[in-house]
Amino acid sequence: MLRGTAVIVVVVASVLLTAASPAVGQPVSTGTTGTPSPTPSPSPASPIPDDRADPVRGAEYWLDSTGIREAWQVTRGKGVTIAVIDTGIGKPPVVFEDAVADGADVSGSGSPDGRTPVGAVDRNHGTWVASLAAARGNPDGTGMIGVAPEAKLLSVSLGFGASAAVPFTEQVAKAMRWAVDHGADVINLSFTTNTLDWDESWDEAFLYAFEHDVVVIVAAGNRGSGTSVIGAPATIPGVLTVGGVDENGVASDAASTQGITIGVSAPSEKLLGVSADGTLVTWDGTSGAAPIVAGVAALVRSAHPDLNAANVINRIVKTAIPVDGARKPHDPLYGYGLLDANAAVRASVPTVAANPMGDLAEWIRLYRRADSEPQPEPAQTSTPVAVPPLPAADPPSEPGSPLLPSAESLRYGTLPLLVVTVPGILIGLGVTAAARRIRTERGRRAPTP
Repeated sequence: MLRGTAVIVVVVASVLLTAASPAVGQPVSTGTTGTPSPTPSPSPASPIPDDRADPVRGAEYWLDSTGIREAWQVTRGKGVTIAVIDTGIGKPPVVFEDAVADGADVSGSGSPDGRTPVGAVDRNHGTWVASLAAARGNPDGTGMIGVAPEAKLLSVSLGFGASAAVPFTEQVAKAMRWAVDHGADVINLSFTTNTLDWDESWDEAFLYAFEHDVVVIVAAGNRGSGTSVIGAPATIPGVLTVGGVDENGVASDAASTQGITIGVSAPSEKLLGVSADGTLVTWDGTSGAAPIVAGVAALVRSAHPDLNAANVINRIVKTAIPVDGARKPHDPLYGYGLLDANAAVRASVPTVAANPMGDLAEWIRLYRRADSEPQPEPAQTSTPVAVPPLPAADPPSEPGSPLLPSAESLRYGTLPLLVVTVPGILIGLGVTAAARRIRTERGRRAPTP
């Protein structure tokens, strides 16, 4: 389900999991009117080590173009847990030092801790995704750093196609529940099924996450890998679907797809990722855009621990930077706009009562259970009436010859026929005789010539 080619330092990921990239330049924070939720003050803690002169940090253009570095002045994601349900988070040196809190395997092919990458082709995919979300970086401020470098990670390894001994739909349902039960505040899903619909087992699995106040981030998919239309789980109501843009904030042609379920757009081209063996690679796809947004969701949850999942998503989409020429307020290419991490963390945004990306419970009620709900019955207004039994049937007659008349045939056939026929014959004979007499009398009276 993930397709890509990995070369040392350069990887083009044409996977069914994809990423997006925001516009270059400092994003402008946008707020909305209304009763704002508390805006946190900048953290008094010492800045996280961040050497901007390091070439690796310099290649992470999204740290500035989406306002992540500014958001770090408030929070770095401490106290929040991100579950990465993917091919497994490997164990490269330093990158995830003290970052992975727990893990599990649902593929039947990995290790119990979820840290053994699954799959022959896509085995590094989960590690790339996790490094974008929460890589720690080197102590001296060099090397790759994630969006939420103080957030914890859960590694849930699943397999695609022949790399798993368990059906994929079953893996996802089990992984979602495991992540929720083990403390996930944010779940990242960087994969697609390329179909609009999803297995019914996912209804309860995703609803379980929403009912436990978990933010679910999903990749939109990549046109370059054949995903021309957004597919599940990006079509499930309530998830925040991430589309992809290039370094200039333009919708990516190959490293993203389009659809009305996209909520926000983020970088999906020329992304960095750390492989399980520690190799640094570049790759494309909304598979990378999704963990960037998942990291921002962790920053928002850390800065606003009082907000529920619906309001975390609402802050991300309502503070997104509008794109010139895009459909307002919601565009099939950009969603609500380009990701602005700084605004999502700092801006005054009114709270909402419902998830702006939809209500899965209502969808289930309308489309899954509508036909199975009991229908109302009319009230009983009539009194039952006793019906007497029918009289016993006449005993069967003795069998006789079909050539001889029976009593029944005489009674109902021959006698009625005689009654009708005989008078008719007599009347006919009388009329004929009368006619003859008249003709005879006329002959006698006629003159002789």
